[in-house]
Amino acid sequence: MTEPTTHRVLFCMGINQNFMDATKEEMGDVWQAFSAMMKGIDELPGVTILGIMDDDRIQVGPSYDSPWTAYIMADVPDLETVIEACNFFRTTPVGDGTYSLWKYCKVEARIGRKLVVPE
Repeated sequence: MTEPTTHRVLFCMGINQNFMDATKEEMGDVWQAFSAMMKGIDELPGVTILGIMDDDRIQVGPSYDSPWTAYIMADVPDLETVIEACNFFRTTPVGDGTYSLWKYCKVEARIGRKLVVPE
């Protein structure tokens, strides 16, 4: 068996109570920051986003544990890039930059390998 050249990563993202307590204007700022975070992940060298899923239509309220709220599945070249992707939650400013994205949502990366269905 050959070693994979990339990691298959599922970024599990959850919204927390700070988002639920935010004003509509602040929620809009969070959405802009969330969009910037997703774009940042997409633009990391060697990252291929395979799909993004949001289950906000069937889950209402904060995500305290699994199930999460949104997911990004991607092929990522190495562990350092996974860490860099997660770091967007710490460094992406919301609104005027007083707070970063991680005040409003969390991320957990699940790292594995591509599983191929046997013929």
